[in-house]
Amino acid sequence: MPGPSPGLRRVLLGLWAALGLGLLRLSALAQEPFWADLQPRVALVERGGSLWLNCSTNCPRPERGGLETSLRRNGTQRGLRWLARQLVDIREPETQPVCFFRCARRTLQARGLIRTFQRPDRVELVPLPPWQPVGENFTLSCRVPGAGPRGSLTLTLLRGSQELIRRSFAGEPPRARGAVLTATVLARREDHGANFSCRAELDLRPHGLGLFENSSASRELRTFALSPDSPRLAAPRLLEVGSEKPVTCALDGLFPASEARVYLALGDQRLSPDVTLEGDALMATATATASAEQEGAKQLVCNVTLGGESRETRDNLTIYSFPPPLLTLSEPSVLEGKLVTVTCAAGAQALVTLEGIPAAVPGQPAQLQINATESDDKRGFFCEATLEVDGETLSKNRSAELRVLYAPRLHDSDCPRSWTWPEGPEQTLRCEARGNPAPSVHCARPDGGAVLALGLLGPVTRALAGTYRCTAANVQGQAVKDVTLTVEYAPALDSVGCPERITWLEGTEASLSCVAHGVPPPNVSCVRSGEAGVIVEGLLRVAREHAGTYRCEATNARGSAAKNVAVTVEYGPSFEELSCPSNWTWVEGSGRLFSCEVDGKPEPSVECVGSGGASDGVLLPLAPPDPSPRAPGTPSDLAPGIYVCNATNRHGSMVKTVVVSAESPPQMDESTCPSHQTWLEGAEAAALACAARGRPSPGVHCSREGVPWPERQRVSREDAGTYRCVATNAHGSDSRTVTVGVEYRPVVAELAASPPGGVRPGGNFTLTCRAEAWPPAQISWRAPPGALNIGLSSNNSTLSVAGAMGSHGGEYECAATNAHGRHARRITVRVAGPWLWVAVGGAAGGAALLAAGAGLAFYVQSTACKKGEYNVQEAESSGEAVCLNGAGGGAGGTPGAEGGPEAEAGDSAESPAGGEVFAIQLTST
Repeated sequence: MPGPSPGLRRVLLGLWAALGLGLLRLSALAQEPFWADLQPRVALVERGGSLWLNCSTNCPRPERGGLETSLRRNGTQRGLRWLARQLVDIREPETQPVCFFRCARRTLQARGLIRTFQRPDRVELVPLPPWQPVGENFTLSCRVPGAGPRGSLTLTLLRGSQELIRRSFAGEPPRARGAVLTATVLARREDHGANFSCRAELDLRPHGLGLFENSSASRELRTFALSPDSPRLAAPRLLEVGSEKPVTCALDGLFPASEARVYLALGDQRLSPDVTLEGDALMATATATASAEQEGAKQLVCNVTLGGESRETRDNLTIYSFPPPLLTLSEPSVLEGKLVTVTCAAGAQALVTLEGIPAAVPGQPAQLQINATESDDKRGFFCEATLEVDGETLSKNRSAELRVLYAPRLHDSDCPRSWTWPEGPEQTLRCEARGNPAPSVHCARPDGGAVLALGLLGPVTRALAGTYRCTAANVQGQAVKDVTLTVEYAPALDSVGCPERITWLEGTEASLSCVAHGVPPPNVSCVRSGEAGVIVEGLLRVAREHAGTYRCEATNARGSAAKNVAVTVEYGPSFEELSCPSNWTWVEGSGRLFSCEVDGKPEPSVECVGSGGASDGVLLPLAPPDPSPRAPGTPSDLAPGIYVCNATNRHGSMVKTVVVSAESPPQMDESTCPSHQTWLEGAEAAALACAARGRPSPGVHCSREGVPWPERQRVSREDAGTYRCVATNAHGSDSRTVTVGVEYRPVVAELAASPPGGVRPGGNFTLTCRAEAWPPAQISWRAPPGALNIGLSSNNSTLSVAGAMGSHGGEYECAATNAHGRHARRITVRVAGPWLWVAVGGAAGGAALLAAGAGLAFYVQSTACKKGEYNVQEAESSGEAVCLNGAGGGAGGTPGAEGGPEAEAGDSAESPAGGEVFAIQLTST
């Protein structure tokens, strides 16, 4: 390793001289107090972990020293005034190791504190009850065994992610470990299926460690609500053998209803119910089937279980057997005048009744004998049996019909001699005959014409009217009857007897009449719409007011028919001033055409032709009576002048003169109002150059958008902005947006040097020039003569010099130029030589250097000084001194050693020549 530099040797010789003078003063100094130190003084270690303790003293020659602790040791390192020991498997919550040294017949001590912490590795949430009633409290308990210190522990009970309770154990003794958090929680419906957990946080961040977190396994809570009421059981009291009846069991106030279980049984037979849920209500439905083996009284049971609790309802049901009665006829079909016997019988316990007459005693039959007549045909016989079961009387019945055979009969009630049928939709025509077997009936005209389709659904037309002979026949004989059929129909008004449209000519005579068809013959009357009760009859002298719609109505017993008759009155054309004015103004671009409506029937055709001047022979476009997408477009140009309008229809023609004039709305464009205008700052203020075309001549007003437009004598750059010009006349308005730009002469607003002050030879400096101008100014520089290697930025706003020389010193000028002028500013840059400032230590520093001089001198002579910094306390026993290496000045240097260019002339900075300086630094703990 190379030896110390010559400069360092000279400094050390000076220090030796100061040390020799300082030795005479050491005896007068008081003895320095000695101490022992233990690092770290306070430590927090994870339980089971290890730690290095450093025990040291400032005693120059301690006699002995050590570290007292009950903890296990793994290794020891020591020096003259220190020792370090590793402690392992630290498990005690708190221990206090003692560092001691024997010095000058005194014992120096330093006491430390080691505390352990344990992470919350086990977080236990006490199991929850399998079911918890809604509205009752349950207990949440969380245990975190061994975790600590408890004062840094926080426990939180959670429902899902929601915090229920959070407790910090701050203030607990440092030795306390483990924690328990218990909370009483009211069970709610919404807690069903909710997950509860516990989170533990051990916050050791205030001790320089982290935040240790852990959570317990989630436990699901199942809550329930069960109504105190018993289930509602709906079932029949009686059930017949071989029959099926529904049984329902319902209960409200269940939560969660889907978790409920239903047991439904009839005697020893368990039923299979279908369960339906609606909100908190449950309904179970099953089918109860009775068999002969179950006959008698049985018990029906419904049990609903939820959350380990149940509600039950029982009811009685009686199963019985009751066959229907037997009803017999001696002959179900007999000839008229024969004797018939009817018998009704049932089981041994049943009482029968035949045609309202009961049997003598239960179990005996009932009988009835009749002599068959025509009225007995299709006669029904009713047999009823009753049985008493469990206090309730049950009944069953049977019926039978007797058929009596006899010849046909045609009664007026079944087949009238005179029929009147309405014409219209399909009907069933009936002529019925009595007889058994059922006779066939045939109705036809005697001349062999039309035949009536009896009993069939068919249309009734007026062609069916006439006289028919009806014959009824069966195996017992036949009957004959003549009938007359009349078909009536409502009135009808056709186009021949009553046309839909009639045209009259004004001034002639005409009448309105309509003929209708119908049975019975209808009455016809015509009334004009809107004139109730006024019937139009006889000849009329036709006038325009007779035109309109008339309603003609024909009425008979079968209905009425009405028809609207439109009467049109035609007449020659005529002009009205309101509908066809004599003077009209056309507005360019308005989209309006000249409207000339002429009164006349049929509607006259109108044509307007120019007469003289610019409009001679020109057709004037007319607005159509009913505007449509196909209407002619608005002309872009129309010749004003005099036009002659001629209206013509088949009853004559008429002429009218119209005077047409032309006007237009305001219009501005780039030629009359440029959208971009430029002013010069300082010029006389003037209005914007904006005008408009239009007739009548529009007025133009310009205003600034957003802010008021102050009145100034001269243009200012504040006048730049956006203006809105509006032109207005009687036919509308037009507007344009004008952007005004204000140009002004350049001004060099800023000229600065970096660094300020001055620059030493070989250094760098930068000049920055900023100008305000519009349009933007061009930047140019003037440098001192002989200044070389000057760099400029892309826009010339920055001048830079690298490696400054004396020729770079002097005055620099920045000039800004645009179309409206030029402005320049100057700045002076000074380039000065380097300088060195050396500071000499005071008497107190010399004394400190004297104390360490002997060891330092030995070290300098034996080895090269290393660049760096060493602690003297640690180096005293090893013979090492502190060595600092720096350039350009040390701690005692003055600011300003690094120079830079200055912005103003007359200021300068001087720097001495630089060199390498070494200094010794003594530190104490």
